[in-house]
Amino acid sequence: MSIKKKLILSNIAMIVVPFAMFLLIEFIAGYILFYALERNFQADLQLFTTIRVTGLLVAITVSNAIITTVVSRSILRQVGMLTKAAKEIAQGNLAFSLTASSNDELGELASLFERMRGKLLEAKELQSKYEENRKELIASISHDLRTPMTSIKGYARGIMDGVAHSPDKVEHYARIIYMNAGAMEKMIDELFLYSKLDLQKVPMVLEEVDLRPFLADYLEELRYTFEPDGGQTIFKYNRDESYVVMADRTQVRRVVENIVQNSLKYMDKQPKVIEVRLSSEPGQVRVEVEDNGSGISAESLPHIFDSFYRADAARNSSTGGSGLGMAIAKQIIEAHGGQIGAASEIGSGTTIFFRLNKPGR
Repeated sequence: MSIKKKLILSNIAMIVVPFAMFLLIEFIAGYILFYALERNFQADLQLFTTIRVTGLLVAITVSNAIITTVVSRSILRQVGMLTKAAKEIAQGNLAFSLTASSNDELGELASLFERMRGKLLEAKELQSKYEENRKELIASISHDLRTPMTSIKGYARGIMDGVAHSPDKVEHYARIIYMNAGAMEKMIDELFLYSKLDLQKVPMVLEEVDLRPFLADYLEELRYTFEPDGGQTIFKYNRDESYVVMADRTQVRRVVENIVQNSLKYMDKQPKVIEVRLSSEPGQVRVEVEDNGSGISAESLPHIFDSFYRADAARNSSTGGSGLGMAIAKQIIEAHGGQIGAASEIGSGTTIFFRLNKPGR
């Protein structure tokens, strides 16, 4: 019941209840005076009138006091609860819950307060998570840049100290310095891209893309470097199905490249096999990239899309890369409104899959 209805009914009750009480008092007093005690009506008329007036005043006072107390208590209790909640929020304390105790406007306001508290708590937790991620990011950048930087300094010192005493050795040292500088540049570029994706500063130029020829072209390029090294590529799809999606060609290619490069790092069997599969789902197309590598443990699997995460406990840079490839892939797919995930088993390889929306969805 709304507060307006409560006030209207309380005002009506303040008229009806005293009147009913007055009639009851008048009936009881008249019965006692003129019937039970058999008093003279004319002689006791003044006493009866006094009782009636007194009864009316008592009825009005008592009934109005009770009605006012009941109505005001229900309102003030909720106002007090909201005031306390507002003070807690103002002090930064969000670890409480607010339950609406009525269905009126104050109850609705209490529900809105609770929703606001929940949103603020989520924002606070998200901010805390971002701060923690920022610290981890700085630590990871420092760790991953240290190896190529140390190598560059070491070989540069070797040239300066005359350790590279022949032109061939100087050229060899210079080539290593150049390669490490390139690795650092790539790492910084990926970090910059990841930051822009995280801030949603990378616009997705969506257009209709048929994933069948799109992926076929990429796999054809991959074969030139992969198959001479003993690798195999397999592409599976249904010729009768359509695989047209709305996508940014450049960014989706980056996703596929990152997934494949991640697979290549951890392949420990011969022949190395990369299998790409396409399947059509209601409103979406699913892409799967499966390898026959070492696999990922169940404990590590939920974290492979985290920035700078590597499944190897040592977290060394022997496998190369920035540790951002899968995190970037996740950011890009989610920016498309799609989903990405993984399935793996130790010793049986890994499957990375993602879904993109079809036109019109």
